[in-house]
Amino acid sequence: MKFAAGGTAAIVALAAVVIGYGGRSLEDSSARGGGKGTVVVGAAGFTEFKIMAELYAQILDDAGFSASIQPLKDRELYEPALEKGQIDVVPEYAATLAEFLNAKENGPDAPAKNPVASDDTDKTVAALTKLAEPRGLKVLSAGDAIDQNAFAVTKEFAEKHDLTTLSDLGASHLKIKLAAGDECGQRPFCSPGLKKTYGVDVTDIDPKGVGTVQSKQAVKDGTDDMLLTTTTDATLEDFGLVLLEDDKGLQNADNVLPVVNAKDAGGAKLEAVLDKLTRVLTTQDLADMNRAVDAEREKPADVAKDYLEKKGLLGK
Repeated sequence: MKFAAGGTAAIVALAAVVIGYGGRSLEDSSARGGGKGTVVVGAAGFTEFKIMAELYAQILDDAGFSASIQPLKDRELYEPALEKGQIDVVPEYAATLAEFLNAKENGPDAPAKNPVASDDTDKTVAALTKLAEPRGLKVLSAGDAIDQNAFAVTKEFAEKHDLTTLSDLGASHLKIKLAAGDECGQRPFCSPGLKKTYGVDVTDIDPKGVGTVQSKQAVKDGTDDMLLTTTTDATLEDFGLVLLEDDKGLQNADNVLPVVNAKDAGGAKLEAVLDKLTRVLTTQDLADMNRAVDAEREKPADVAKDYLEKKGLLGK
């Protein structure tokens, strides 16, 4: 699950020794990002981000870099670390990072009052690049893989009411009890957006979280009618759930893309290596890898290696 934009937090001291492939300390920054230098990949604390960090580290290590992974809890910690060069590269979500930097640059109300992201990938990446460059960050190319907020109902509910899109749901005039996070009532992509964009009547929000087992079970059991989750949710089928298409583009373009420290890791070789992965990665690939970790209890490093090997992306 992605992190919400906005908010600030003081960056904590980073550990001296990173984990992963190169095993070098953050003080060993010589030749980072160039030639066969060291590269530190930031990894936030949720499954998909851990997998992406492993993908980046392994493909870079295979290409001749000395790649390592530095765990950092959330964007409030890893983004300042990236600006300072304490880490070199992170996998990111275009729209979410764009609004995070929008809030950082223009104040916490900016994402709601003057958003820079939209459902248009090119425009969102352009807006992100404009905000990132003055901070010493380089935004690399976005691919087709995308992790957006999404809404799911049971297959039976969808079939009974002839629903395939959120527009269908709005036109049905059904009253909807929604399982989501506490903030859903205020977030423009959630309850207010459903009402404004689709005319969906959310009568109650059950605060069971975004894409949690509890939310899915509540919808499966009929306690709730719909839940907020993400497009890379790996276990929807296990609960008999299906996504309703966001046919009017309520959700922003959260395509996955690498963001690097321009000074330390802005070289053409590193960009070319990561671009090979970006070009082949799909939303379904992310969902499948998430499932392997969350449902099948495989390790992110093993899942990443298996994927890279299957796609022919390893082998110097």
